[in-house]
Amino acid sequence: MTPPDPFVRAVEAVVFAAAEPATIETIRAHVGDGDIRAALDVLARDYGPRGIQLVRRGDRWHFQTAPDMAHILRRDREEVRRLSRAGIETLAIIAYHEPVTRAEIEAIRGVAVARGTLDVLMEAGWIRPAGRRELPGRPLTYATAPAFLDHFGLASRRDLPGIDDLRAAGLLDPVDLSLEQAALAADDDDAR
Repeated sequence: MTPPDPFVRAVEAVVFAAAEPATIETIRAHVGDGDIRAALDVLARDYGPRGIQLVRRGDRWHFQTAPDMAHILRRDREEVRRLSRAGIETLAIIAYHEPVTRAEIEAIRGVAVARGTLDVLMEAGWIRPAGRRELPGRPLTYATAPAFLDHFGLASRRDLPGIDDLRAAGLLDPVDLSLEQAALAADDDDAR
């Protein structure tokens, strides 16, 4: 067995000891210059079949328990909190349109967003304030937080399902599908 590369070991130590998922820049600050991405790829491959894995969430890396081993570590039953339909719709709008203001969320949903809805999503760590728009009143914008990617097992927002994926999974309301088909038919009639 060949001894592990010292640089790969240093990257492994930094990611392992980090209090939160680490960016390439954070790792570089500790280990210096070198091919950090290649070292992370080596570690991810080496840890793949083990009880812990090196995973990428967005632009950050961390170790986590392998999904098939998580049940061993659970001692207490997690309390399942259901997100309201308004919360799910608001989260989806933010995820697909970020950064987005409250007014934009309300325009897309067609109803007012209760203050508590955004508070619940922020308490869950799924959304965060993302600055202000350069408009009168300088409205606050919202975007997804790294915990959103983590919770839903996404590497980036590009992994969110598209309309075809949702339709194939049967997640679109049949009423929505019939309205969409009616709109397409009306567009075809207008084109003639």
